[in-house]
Amino acid sequence: MHPDARVSRIERFRLRAGLGRWNPGQQSEAWIFLIPGLAGFVIFVLVPIVMSMGVSLTRWDLLGPPEFVGIANYVELLTRDRIFSRVLGNTLYYTVVIVPLQLGLGLTLATALNQQIRAMSLYRLIYFMPVVTNIVAAALVFQWLLNRDFGIISSIIWDIAERYGVPVQPPDWINNPVWSKPAVVLLTIWKNVGFTMVIYLAGLQGVPEALYDAARVDGANGWQRFRYVTIPMVSPTTFFLLVIQMIGAFQLFAEPFVLFGGEPPQSTLSIVYYIWQNAFEFFRMGKATAIAWLLFAIIFVVTFIQLRLQRRWVHYEV
Repeated sequence: MHPDARVSRIERFRLRAGLGRWNPGQQSEAWIFLIPGLAGFVIFVLVPIVMSMGVSLTRWDLLGPPEFVGIANYVELLTRDRIFSRVLGNTLYYTVVIVPLQLGLGLTLATALNQQIRAMSLYRLIYFMPVVTNIVAAALVFQWLLNRDFGIISSIIWDIAERYGVPVQPPDWINNPVWSKPAVVLLTIWKNVGFTMVIYLAGLQGVPEALYDAARVDGANGWQRFRYVTIPMVSPTTFFLLVIQMIGAFQLFAEPFVLFGGEPPQSTLSIVYYIWQNAFEFFRMGKATAIAWLLFAIIFVVTFIQLRLQRRWVHYEV
């Protein structure tokens, strides 16, 4: 199409809409509206990012002037800081355990709630309610439920052991390093699986019913229809959830912070929790920002790998 014809079509549209003729000088008006948003982005996002990179190259306790140390903070974290390697392992544990469980349980709930039965909206609301629940309140409730001495779960286990003579004891979720991380996993999944369910429900709404009908005609049972129709058709939804939930798992903070507050020592620390400790408990701002940039590098690499591998298993067309 000739450029003049395209411009004339735009002019005709603007005249019909009562907007007048197109004037290239009106671009300045658009910039006037964009400047407040761009200024806020530069002042509150871009400048702090650049400054944090500079702070990560210093030793600074917020009380005196920063001392430039180069990459010493990064070298210390990667070679001599044993706590960092431990919190990195804890974060990887959270990511590897939480993300698959949330995806699997969310898809299962979405499939079950994608049926035409009575009070389905109520069931969906019940499963989604933990998502909008305050995380501090939820963690405090879980802290009470998991208490070994007077928690509800422990009371049930003690009652079963006494009634049936089973020699079992409730786990010490709070003080035992073996059980503390599973407690964080339970709280996180309970809090976030409703969001996963809702996103999967939206994806299931877009699966053509004709595909299920064709599978039934070919003799596919319920599991085969789920395996060969549902899972491939919701693969774009799975990819979206995989990316955002893996990023969220790497940034886990509130759950271990409120649930345990650092106890047992270092067994539940996540990377973001360790950043908070260095910044606001130990006042090591340079080290804290260095950890933040290492976390950014880890998330960037993991997300880049996911973007490259999604070509092999994500199907965007029928």
